[in-house]
Amino acid sequence: MNREKEILELTPGSVSLSDLRRIYLGQVELRLAPEARGALRASQAAVQKIVDEDRVVYGINTGFGKLATTKIPPARLADLQRNLVLSHSVGTGPLLSDGVVRLVLATKAVSLARGHSGVRPELVDALLALFNSNLLPHIPAKGSVGASGDLAPLAHLSCVLIGLGSVTVEGEVDSITGAEALGSIDLSPFTLGPKEGLALLNGTQVSTSLALAGLFETEAVFAAGVLAGALSLEAIKGSVTPFDRRIHDARGQVGQIAVAGAVRALLEGSEIVLSHADCGRVQDPYSIRCVPQVMGACLDNLTHAARVLTIEANAASDNPLVFTDTGEAISGGNFHAEPVAFAADIIALAIAEIGSISERRLALLLDSNLSALPPFLVRDGGVNSGFMIAQVTAAALASENKSHAHPASVDSLPTSANQEDHVSMATFAARRLADMVENTAVVVGIEAMAAAQGMEFHRPLKSSSLIEAEFADIRTRVAFLEDDRYMATDIEAMRRWAMRMDWSETLSRLLPSARLSS
Repeated sequence: MNREKEILELTPGSVSLSDLRRIYLGQVELRLAPEARGALRASQAAVQKIVDEDRVVYGINTGFGKLATTKIPPARLADLQRNLVLSHSVGTGPLLSDGVVRLVLATKAVSLARGHSGVRPELVDALLALFNSNLLPHIPAKGSVGASGDLAPLAHLSCVLIGLGSVTVEGEVDSITGAEALGSIDLSPFTLGPKEGLALLNGTQVSTSLALAGLFETEAVFAAGVLAGALSLEAIKGSVTPFDRRIHDARGQVGQIAVAGAVRALLEGSEIVLSHADCGRVQDPYSIRCVPQVMGACLDNLTHAARVLTIEANAASDNPLVFTDTGEAISGGNFHAEPVAFAADIIALAIAEIGSISERRLALLLDSNLSALPPFLVRDGGVNSGFMIAQVTAAALASENKSHAHPASVDSLPTSANQEDHVSMATFAARRLADMVENTAVVVGIEAMAAAQGMEFHRPLKSSSLIEAEFADIRTRVAFLEDDRYMATDIEAMRRWAMRMDWSETLSRLLPSARLSS
């Protein structure tokens, strides 16, 4: 029997990163804060006043883009908004994942409810009703340049509100039409009022949702990467001296200090560490010695991206924006997703580096000259190849991520007859994060599996209680490699290990200051 989900009340402008994470995971039902309804009604009334007074205002009674100088007569305003949705429904490619669509529905509702878009409260209610009923619009992933809003993908979302498009009932294979979806929650297709179609299409919600999904998945892989690094340090009997608090305090970098503290906490009480306390080992390779410096820098980037994306998820990114105190509708450029593109690009850098340093530690484990472990971590070498080719897979994926990490935000192609002459490419910047995270999860998973193998050669010595608990969890997923076997199943099991969404809870216990989703 399914537990009833907690109700999360959305207060526009105040939705936290933790709230957004729960929305992504489908852990809550949503309700709009009652006080937001007044702002919605006021902004819709301001738009209606503009129409009644026959003032010419972009997007309300004009064409769009290069056609902004074309005035539309009152009798055709409904056609204007409907045609806008239809003409912009040009997306292509695979559909966005359920979690991303949940974020799109929620953040679009939050943006509209800021009271600067001139839409009826009923439109926001419909978005939240779709969310709460697990009716997820089909939104093609490709077709947005991340400026003038995520026009094409948001048009596909908007199609559902006018009874068109397709909707998946979560957990079912077959889809239903937009009209059927609305009917199942006792709603009829909307006839869009002045500006409502434009308000639905304008905005950065798809780019932001994709970037948030990438952030949340990266948070998990980051935590797994810190743990894998500690496992590898134990496997090679590396020096803990470089993790001394004084070293990191002397530099002052926040993420570095936090990661060094996490590794110290992970290794506290380790018999393996004590076994070589007087070995004289001073300088391990950078992939071990500089875990705090590299992973700490990644953490700082992720923390910055989290702040930017939380702001954007709460933003009014429509155009024009309605200001009810003066009754004005002012054109601007809040739809330009440059902040999201930059945030996605630095998340990509972090993902690539987490995988890059992990692959180097894996290579170190397999090199007996550096690790003092059996070559390729297998006893009967020669007959057995051990982890030799698993490292090739890791190298391939780490290299692939380096290409993916090229910043998308530096590219731009003009659209709309050069009216929209500089765009952010934020949607692709954010969309490619999912593939990158998958790649890095495999790399980190292989490293952790290899490090666990290496630790077995030090038995009966044990590591700390924390490390031994994770070692035991790994052993429930993959067995010790005594002889060569089919490893693809093991690698998939370890990919899932690295993408555990409860990693963030583990990480928060070790370094509370580094909790991204707080």
